[in-house]
Amino acid sequence: MTPGATTGGSPLEQYVRSAVAAHRADRGALLPILHDIQATFGYVDPAVVPILADELNLSRADVHGVISFYHDFRKSPAAGTHVRVCRAEACQAAGAEQLVAHVKDRLHTDIGGTSPDRGTTLDQVFCFGNCALGPTVEINGRISGRVTPQRFDALLDKA
Repeated sequence: MTPGATTGGSPLEQYVRSAVAAHRADRGALLPILHDIQATFGYVDPAVVPILADELNLSRADVHGVISFYHDFRKSPAAGTHVRVCRAEACQAAGAEQLVAHVKDRLHTDIGGTSPDRGTTLDQVFCFGNCALGPTVEINGRISGRVTPQRFDALLDKA
């Protein structure tokens, strides 16, 4: 199939092809397309890899490599509550490692995982820009600083 060709396809395929069309002229179009897909679906379904490779004249390995390199791209849907903990140096110095251990224990999952009840997904980031108030946690898009294990529990209970 030639780049830009349209097919009936699934709603996912139709969306991916329309995102490619919207960004085709952009330099480094793959990243904005992937961000569009994730913003729309909440994750980047592995089924988009061959479509993007075809549309952008890239290898499947190239597309997969970009998706797997950037930690912000999820390969499966996040749960209803999304927790992100900063692991950058300033937050580390303020106690982020102890907080991460507590969060993992509380959620019964590891970084990049989802709790057994499928209610909460845990991810890490490397700087929210809230360095003076570390350790920093984001729960469902709301950033909180100076988070202790006890404060995390209260924030999570509120979410």
